[in-house]
Amino acid sequence: MSNTQTMTNHQLYLRLMDYVAPYRLVFSLVLLGVILMAIIDSILPVLIKPMLDSIFVSKNQDSMQLIPLIFMAFFVVRSLVSYISSYGRNWISNTLTVDLQTAMFDKLLILPTHYYVGQTSDRFNSILTSEVTQVTQDGARAVITSIKNTLTIIGLLVWMLYLSWELSLLALMITSIVVLSMQVICGQSQDADWETHQAIESFTQVIRESIENYKVVALNGGRRYEANRFQDEADQIRRFNMKHVRANIFKIPLVQIVIGIALSAILYLAIQQTFTDEMTIGGFVSFIVSMLILSLSLKQLVNANKFLQRSLTAAKNIFSIINLEAETDIGTIVIDRAQGELQFEQVAFYYDFKENTVLKDFSLTIKPREIIALVGSSDDTKNALVNLIPRFFQPTHGKILLDGHDLTTIKLDSLRSNIGLVSQEITLFNDSIAANIAYGEMGRSTEGEIIAAARAAHAIEFIREMPQGMQTQVGKHGVKLSRGQCQRIAIARAFLKNPPILILDEAVPILDSESEHYTQEALDNLMQNRTTIIIARRRTTVEKADRVIVLEQDHITEIGNHQELLSKKGVYSELYLFHH
Repeated sequence: MSNTQTMTNHQLYLRLMDYVAPYRLVFSLVLLGVILMAIIDSILPVLIKPMLDSIFVSKNQDSMQLIPLIFMAFFVVRSLVSYISSYGRNWISNTLTVDLQTAMFDKLLILPTHYYVGQTSDRFNSILTSEVTQVTQDGARAVITSIKNTLTIIGLLVWMLYLSWELSLLALMITSIVVLSMQVICGQSQDADWETHQAIESFTQVIRESIENYKVVALNGGRRYEANRFQDEADQIRRFNMKHVRANIFKIPLVQIVIGIALSAILYLAIQQTFTDEMTIGGFVSFIVSMLILSLSLKQLVNANKFLQRSLTAAKNIFSIINLEAETDIGTIVIDRAQGELQFEQVAFYYDFKENTVLKDFSLTIKPREIIALVGSSDDTKNALVNLIPRFFQPTHGKILLDGHDLTTIKLDSLRSNIGLVSQEITLFNDSIAANIAYGEMGRSTEGEIIAAARAAHAIEFIREMPQGMQTQVGKHGVKLSRGQCQRIAIARAFLKNPPILILDEAVPILDSESEHYTQEALDNLMQNRTTIIIARRRTTVEKADRVIVLEQDHITEIGNHQELLSKKGVYSELYLFHH
C-alpha cells in the first residue's frame, strides 16, 4: 500500500488511462464534443463584435436578419454537442466503475489468507462502492471540465490578443498567477483529503466494534470507554475536515479577488482605448464578454481541481488493493484424487518474524484414512496446522508432503479440491439451501446428488418440512435456520465434495438433544474412509480417534490413542480429567 500512496498524480492519471484505453473510440468522441463546445463558447464573443458594430453602429439591414439566425444555430448546435458529450462521459464513467469493481473483486478473491487477518469487510465495501464511483464520476467530470475550460480560456485569450495585445497580456499575467496559486492550494487540499479518509476508517471501526460487541461493552462497563474512543475519533475527523475546509474555501475567494482586480484594471484600460478610437464599441463589449466567460471558466477550472483531488485520493485506495500480490502458486503437479498420506517434516511456523512462535520442529506422518485428533491448550498451534495443509499459510521452515509430493509442487486448485473443511465458524451464503450445499465447483451437481448429500448429513429431514424445500433462502449468515441446521448443511457440502482429506474444526454448540444426535452421527459418517484431522473438543471424538496428538506451546508433547495416553498419566490425562 505504501507504494501506491507515494504514486504521483501523473502516475495515477496514467494508471487510470490504462482502464480508459479499451474505450478510446467513445472517449475520442467525447473529447471531440468537448473541443466543439470550447470552440463554440470561444466564438460567442467573436460574434458580438460584428453584431454591435454592424447593427447598432452601421445600421446594416442584412446583418439585422442574419445575426439572430446565427445565434439560434449557435445555441442549437451547442445543446446537441453538450448532450452527446455528457452521454458519452457518463457511459465511460459507468463502464469504468464496473471495470474497476471487477478488477478489485477479482484481486480480493486471489489474495493470500494472511492479507485478511485484521481486515474488515466494511473497508472493502466502501472502496468497491462509494470510492470507485468517486473515481469514475468525479474524475471524468473533472477531466472533461478541465479540458473544456482550458481550451475555452486559450481561445478567448487568442481573441482578446487580437482585440488588444496590451489588455491581453495583463489578462494572461493575472491568469498565470491564479493557476499557480491553485496548484499550491490543491496540493494542500489533497493531503487533507487523504488524512480525512484515514480518520474516517478509524471512526467506522470504533462504531462497528462497539455495536458488534455490545454485550461485552455492557457487561464490562465499557460504555464510557467506547464513548471516549468515539469522541476522540470524531474530533480527529473534525480537525482534518477543518484543515480541508481551510484549503478549499481560501482558493475560491482568492481567485475571485484576483479576477475582480483584473477586470477593474482591464475595464479602465478598455474604456480609455475606446475614447481614443483604438477599439470600437463592439470590440469593447466583446472584450468584456470574453473576460467574463474567461473568469467563469477559471472558476470552473478551480472546482474541477477539487473533484480531481477527491478522485485521486480514492484512486490511491483502489490501486492499493489492485496492486497487491496475488497468492503465489508455483505448483505444477495435478492430483486427481489423493491417497491422503500427510507428512510434516521439521515444520516451523512463526507470526510476526519469530516474535510469536506457533510451531517449531514439528514432524508427524498421518496415514491414509487415519483419524487424528489434535488436543492441547494452544489453539494457535492447532489452527496453524490445519491452515498449513490447504496452504492458507506457508511454513516458515520445513515442508509438508501429500502422498510424497511437497505441497508447494502441487497446483493450489488441485490440492484444495482434495481437502474438505467443516469449521466451527459455519459459513453459509445468502442463497438457497441447494446452492449452499452445491457451492462453487460443485454447482454442476445433479439434484439427486445434492439430495443424497443432504440425506447423509441428516439435513433432508428439516429441508423437506420447509415450504420451498431445497430452494429455501437461508438469509444472511443462515439467519433463517437454527445453528444445528446450519451445521448439517455445512456437513452436507462436505459430503457432496467427497474429499479424501477432511479437516474438522469441531464446535461445541448448544444444541437440543435431537440436533446433537443428528450432527454427531453425520460427522461420524463423514469421517469414514478419509484422512481426518480434528481440532477436538468433544470427549467422544478423542475416544474414537486412531491417534491423539497433544500439543503444548509450539510442539508435540504426547502421541497415542485415548487409552494409551490415559495410562501414561501425563499431559493428556490431566487435560482429559480437567475437561471431563
